[in-house]
Parts: sequence; C-alpha cells; structure tokens
Amino acid sequence: MRAFIFPGQGSQSVGMGQSLAEASAVAREVFEEVNEALGQDLFRLMTQGPEDQLTLTENAQPAIMANAIATLRVAEKEGGIRLSEKADFVAGHSLGEYSALCAAGALDLATTARLLKLRGQAMQAATPVGTGAMAALLGADIDKAQALADAAAQGDVCTVANDNDPSQVVISGHKAAIERAVELVKDHGIKRGVLLPVSAPFHCPLMQPAADAMAEALEGAALTAPLVPVYANVTAAPVADADTIKRLLVEQVTGRVRWRETVIAMFAAGVTDYVEFGGKVLAPMVKRSAPDATANSIITMDDIETLIKSL
Repeated sequence: MRAFIFPGQGSQSVGMGQSLAEASAVAREVFEEVNEALGQDLFRLMTQGPEDQLTLTENAQPAIMANAIATLRVAEKEGGIRLSEKADFVAGHSLGEYSALCAAGALDLATTARLLKLRGQAMQAATPVGTGAMAALLGADIDKAQALADAAAQGDVCTVANDNDPSQVVISGHKAAIERAVELVKDHGIKRGVLLPVSAPFHCPLMQPAADAMAEALEGAALTAPLVPVYANVTAAPVADADTIKRLLVEQVTGRVRWRETVIAMFAAGVTDYVEFGGKVLAPMVKRSAPDATANSIITMDDIETLIKSL
C-alpha cells in the first residue's frame, strides 16, 4: 500500500517551483491559478523572494501547498498517474493536510489557497509578536518532551506542538516558558533544544483566535469527501467524512501534529511506500518512524520521471 504525503511550514525556499514551471505548462497553470485566487503574484515571491516575505506565514503556507500540488499535477497529467489508483491514503504535516485534501479532490485549488492565506494571517494575528516561541527538541521522544514541557510551563502555556519522529519533538507556547524549556533540556535527558525562527507559537492553545477564524472560514468552504481517506494530524487516524474533516482542521490549529503516530498507524495499516510531493522534510521522518518503509521525496522533473517509471 502507498501514501502520498505533503510537507508543512519550513520547507519553503526562494527559487521553489521555478525549474518545474520552466519544464511544464501543467505546473505553470497551478501557479497561475493560485496567483489568481489570492490576487497576488505569489509565484514571483516563490521564485525571486525576498526571503523574509516568502517566510511570512501568510505567504509560506499557500506557497508550499502550490509547489506540492504543482509537483503532483505534473506527475498526474504528464505521467498518467491517478491518485485514486496509486495512493491508498494521503496525509500532510500541519498546512500539508490542506495540500493532501486538495490532492485528493476534497478541496479545489483556489479554495485551498485562500484558506491557507487566511490561516497564515490568523495564526500570525493570534498572539502579539514576541510573546510566543517554539523550540525543536533533538534527541527527545514524546515522553521526555512532555515531561520537559510540564516542568517548564510554570503557569505559562508550554505544550508539545509536533511529534515528528522518535528523535524530534517541537514544543510551543509562551516565550518565557519555551526559553526555560531550552535551558532545562539536559536535566530531562534531551540532547539539545533549539529555538525556531518562527513568527508565532503554532499548534498550542495560544492559537485559539486562529482556530475560531478557521472554524468560520471552513463552515462556508466547499469541502467534499476525498478520493482516498486522509490521515488527520490531530487523531493520527483516517477520515473521509467532509464534516469531520472540517472539525479536525479547526482542532489542528491548536492541537498537536501527531506525525510520528500517523506514520506508524499507516504502516500498521499496510502502507509500506510513502511518496512526499514538493519537499524533502517528511521522507526522512518517515524512515525514522517506520525504518522498514520506503520513502521518497519528489521535487524535480527527474524525480517525477523516476516516480512515473516506478508506479
């Protein structure tokens, strides 16, 4: 069995999508449709920068999605791949869950772009700049990370945001609590804590205003059942019902990204082949969580051609 997976924030870089657009009219159509949906030249920002503008959450989220969907669409339209025939499940990391839903036909491209633009704006606006932070805990499993977060909280918000793989967990919350956590890593048997260059504390209770904004936006969004089930971030379980998907997308804003559990659950369900579109972040995480699985990152036209031959 096979899963198509889609990366989250942090996989953006200036120049993304350029070679794909130069090589394929299919990719260019995706980028043009996203530009039109957003009323901005996002593709120019993706290919030319400046980097600080691309890194802004409201730009990075739709850009990463556009790049991932463009990569998939090239494989589909030029390689004759049908997602419903070649993938048993889809999943994405944080914003990548929207990419997964778009890939599986639950959301159209324009709607996905607009939802992610709004999601980025709402997440940025949820907390005053400088009041929140996130940190990656290297050499930490979920139990060590949770114990550290509990010890560092001291009345502030300090929670596990991303359970990425058995050796990497990300915490999120009030800046003071996250800084305390980084200072306490050695006491909890964790190799290292690294403050992340993020503009807001994602996937923690401080994001509740953003969750409220997404609840309103998703209520009016046209979302249908996906062609194949999507593994939801907050449950690490497959879902195919449109109303349930909407509810879980709202919960995802403040909830934990259970990526390690998602990979393990898919592997337990029989998924042995994971294909990451538009990034090279998730495939290594997959291998650390499910060492016996195969995981490939599809970014370039050469990658796409290799994938087409292998499927």
